[in-house]
Amino acid sequence: MQENNKSFPKDFLWGASSSSAQVEGGYDCDGKGLTIWDVKKLNPGTCSFHYASDFYHHYKEDIALMAEMGFKAYRMSISWARIMPTGEGEVNQAGLDFYKKVFKECHKYGIEPIVTIFHFDLPLALQQKYDGWNNRLLIDKYVAYCKVLFEHYKEDVKYWLTYNEQNMTIFYGAFDMTGGTGKFQTLNTLYNQAHIQLVAQAKAIHLCHELCPNAMIGPAPNITTSYPNTANPIDYIAAMNMDDLRNNFYTDALVFGEYPKSVYRYFEMNDIKLDIHEGDFECMKTCHPDFIGFNCYGNDTTKYLAYYEQDLDSLENADNRNMSYLRALGEKPGIGKACENPFFEKNRFDGNAFDPYCIRVTARRLSDRYHLPLIITENGYGRADILEEDQTIHDPYRIEHLRRTIEEMKIGIEEGANIIGYCPWSALDLVSTREGISKRYGFIYVDRDEDDEKAKHAQMKRYRKDSFYWYKKVIASNGEELY
Repeated sequence: MQENNKSFPKDFLWGASSSSAQVEGGYDCDGKGLTIWDVKKLNPGTCSFHYASDFYHHYKEDIALMAEMGFKAYRMSISWARIMPTGEGEVNQAGLDFYKKVFKECHKYGIEPIVTIFHFDLPLALQQKYDGWNNRLLIDKYVAYCKVLFEHYKEDVKYWLTYNEQNMTIFYGAFDMTGGTGKFQTLNTLYNQAHIQLVAQAKAIHLCHELCPNAMIGPAPNITTSYPNTANPIDYIAAMNMDDLRNNFYTDALVFGEYPKSVYRYFEMNDIKLDIHEGDFECMKTCHPDFIGFNCYGNDTTKYLAYYEQDLDSLENADNRNMSYLRALGEKPGIGKACENPFFEKNRFDGNAFDPYCIRVTARRLSDRYHLPLIITENGYGRADILEEDQTIHDPYRIEHLRRTIEEMKIGIEEGANIIGYCPWSALDLVSTREGISKRYGFIYVDRDEDDEKAKHAQMKRYRKDSFYWYKKVIASNGEELY
C-alpha cells in the first residue's frame, strides 16, 4: 500500500476549544446576569460553574500559553448574559469590553478567534420570562443579541458559530441535560424547540452576511456517522435513518432549507407536529452558511429497533453520568439504538475503546453532502489527570487518542474531506457538563478541585501537561510530527 504523504493545508487552523460557562467563572462579576447554568442542579460531588477555571481573570495568561503551543485559532464562546444580563434590552458595557480585550489578546499572537454565539448558557431571565426556547419570541431575542455582537465585533471576529450542539439538546433532551427546566419534555416539545432554534440560526446567518460581509458563519452541531451494527439491510437502513434524525435534520435545514424525509415517519409514529410559520423554510433555504463546524468524539453503531411506546419515567432524577441513562435517551423506537462496536481501538495506555476514524468518516460524508468547508470544533479525551509532586502531568492516553485521530483525519483530507481547522476540546481544563472539574480534557492543567468554596479564593495555577508539548510539535510541523 502506498504511503500517504499528503500534508494538511498550509493555512490549517490548529487550535483548541472552550465555552464561556465552563471556563470563565466570574459569574457575578461586572454586571453579568445569571444563566440557567448558574442555577442548574449539580450531580453529587461536582462543582458549580460559578468559578470554573477563572479564565475571566486569567485570560492573558491562558492566551499566552495557547500562543506558546502555536495556536492559529481559539474556538471560544460568548456568554449572552455577560453581554445582556437579562437576555434582552440593556447591554452591559463591561461585558462588551471583556470580550474585546480577549480578541485583542488573541490577535496579538496571531490567533484567530472562532466564536460561538450560544453555547447552552441561556440567560436565566429568558427561561423564566418566556419559557426559554419553547417560545418563538426567543428567535427575536437571539437575533437582537447577535446584532449587538456583529456590530461591536465586526473587526475582531472572522469566524462565527451560531449554536453549539443544538442537536444534542434535542436528541438527548428528554430531561434537559443542559440545565434549563430539569423537567421531562415530550418529543413534540423538543422538536418544536429544534425548529425554533433553527429558524433563529438562519436569521442570524442572514444578519451576519448583512452586517459582517468579511466574516464567515456556520452552525456547530455534534455530528457523527452511524455505522450499521451488522450487514443485515435492516441495520443499514436503521443507520441511515438515525443519521437523518440525529445529524442531517439540523444541517439539512440550514443548507437545503428542508428536513430529511425519513424523519417525518418518526414524527408520525410519535405524534410530533411542528408549528411551521410562513417564511420559516424560505429563511432557512436562503441563509447559506459559509462552513460547518462540528463536534465529533466518536461515531455511533446502530441496530434496528422496532417501534414501541417509550416510558422514560424511570430516568427522572437519575444520574446523567451513567451510560445507561444516555443509552436509554438515545433509543429511538422505530429507528434504532446504539450498541457497542467490537472493532473500535483500545487505547494502549488506559484500555478505553475509542474511534479514531470518527472525523475521517464523518468529514467525508459531510463534504459529499454539503460541499462546504469544515472546522472540527470539538474532539478530545476526558480523564482524571494527576498533578505530580514535581508539577508535571503525564497524559499519554490523551496523546494516543489525538495522535490516532489526527492520523486518520489527515488521510480523510487526502480522500476529499474539506477540513480547514481542528480545535479539540479543550484548550485548558474546564468544568465538564455533567462531571465537574475532575474529568479533564485540556492541554493546560488548572489547579483546582470540586470544592467551590476553595475555588472562590484559589490561585488556580496553570501547568503544562505532556500533551501541551506534544501538540506544540504537531502544530509546528503542520501535522507531520505526531510521534
